[in-house]
Amino acid sequence: MEKNLKIINACDENCPVKKSLGLLGGKWTMMILYQLNTRTIRYGELKRAVVGISEKMLIQELNSLVENKLVNKKAYPEIPPRVEYTLTELGLKTLPIIDQIAAFGLENLV
Repeated sequence: MEKNLKIINACDENCPVKKSLGLLGGKWTMMILYQLNTRTIRYGELKRAVVGISEKMLIQELNSLVENKLVNKKAYPEIPPRVEYTLTELGLKTLPIIDQIAAFGLENLV
């Protein structure tokens, strides 16, 4: 009797799980993406929505998300400066993953 066995390759530099975790595995990354969701949000709103994150870490995470093309940043030439963040097409693809993690948390970790 043969069972359908899934071949799992080593987690080297070509591993899709490793690559995905490189983009989404930061402590604050998914919480930021979860807050952005399908809306446009300003920096101050985001800072209040992600409780416990420092300004330095929020700036670093946002810069990383922009660099990895998960988030768009739009800065307006005003005083005081106004900056808005939205998810890119790629960023929107992370929402079902984050929804599944949230559902897991609601079902099992409450």
